[in-house]
Amino acid sequence: MKHRICKVTSVEVAGPHRLRVGFDDGLVREIDFLPVLAGAMLAPLRDPALFSQVQIDPEAHTLVWPSGADFDPAMLHDWPEYVGALNKWARELERQTA
Repeated sequence: MKHRICKVTSVEVAGPHRLRVGFDDGLVREIDFLPVLAGAMLAPLRDPALFSQVQIDPEAHTLVWPSGADFDPAMLHDWPEYVGALNKWARELERQTA
């Protein structure tokens, strides 16, 4: 399977857990991250103040947060293909920690 090389070129907070993300191929995608914010690395991003501190990493060209959280830029680009599996993973993490 060939892994797409994508670069995030812009990001804008579009809501409490939503971002509008632009890519080097011109695609702009609005993503609701709340359903996948689970586990030690991603759950802290449920805090809107932390979530809004998103930046674009200048080397990896993806979204990063001060907490160390990040997302693969190809996953962000092709979000509809991944969101189902990510939601399932997040629900399983929540069950394990409940």
